[in-house]
Amino acid sequence: MNRTELVVRTIAETAIANEKYFGDLDAVVGDGDFGYSLARGFEKLLDGWDDLDRTDSGTFLKRCGMTIASRIGGTSGPLWGTAFLRAGAAAVDPLDRARVVTMLRAAIDGIKARGQSDLGDKTLLDALVPFTDFLEKSDDISGAAQAARQAAEATSSMVAKRGRAAYTGERSRGSVDAGAMAVAVIAERISDVWQGAGS
Repeated sequence: MNRTELVVRTIAETAIANEKYFGDLDAVVGDGDFGYSLARGFEKLLDGWDDLDRTDSGTFLKRCGMTIASRIGGTSGPLWGTAFLRAGAAAVDPLDRARVVTMLRAAIDGIKARGQSDLGDKTLLDALVPFTDFLEKSDDISGAAQAARQAAEATSSMVAKRGRAAYTGERSRGSVDAGAMAVAVIAERISDVWQGAGS
């Protein structure tokens, strides 16, 4: 399994393993289906894992994106699917840190456009952007994961401006954003797996 496959499989397995946790976070101000939707979508990805086109990293990521977009329910499917599709479009093998950062920037731009959201709106971007910013300056993936965790925890002081949580206004303050925390948890797991694989 190459590094791209390792990262995607880790994302999928982490989303499935944290279904209840992510759902509980979402239930505070959302409808609570985030964990369920994410887990079901990534289960579908793993179900068809062996049949995914592995011609190159870009093709693989785009195939993953199409599966995710069609299988994850609610607003999460289009956002996560778009992130994979945009990252895949920016992928050029062999991948290095600079190229990965470019792919993450492309994913971020896709999420911003699709979700009509930006940094500070209390979404997954509030963890994904700091993670990417850190990775751009350093190859310390553990440090990047810590940056994502700190940023995700900081969303508790924000008022949601996008998604179902936005309807709750000030009531959304005081709880972390489920999408941002999902990015942080996934980043931490990727860090563990990456280092275990001998980066």
